[in-house]
Amino acid sequence: MESETVEGEVAAMLVEAVNLDIAPADIDPQQPLFGGQGIGLDSIDALELSLAISVKYGFQMRADDAQRHQAFANLQSLSRYIHTHRQK
Repeated sequence: MESETVEGEVAAMLVEAVNLDIAPADIDPQQPLFGGQGIGLDSIDALELSLAISVKYGFQMRADDAQRHQAFANLQSLSRYIHTHRQK
């Protein structure tokens, strides 16, 4: 299924972009990316992740995009957002 492929690809990019000590396959797609109950990313990680998305997928996640906050909710929503907006 293509969504699973995109999700795995995004998980690998996430691990590499912010240097997580977790295997991409071990990331629960529903687990929050930010905050104490999630993976624990912070605002600097969000910037690094946005840059990695720009380089890898050919579009920028703009700060004024209303969907940006929702896109960063978890791996599943980020994967959907990237799949919809990707240019590469």
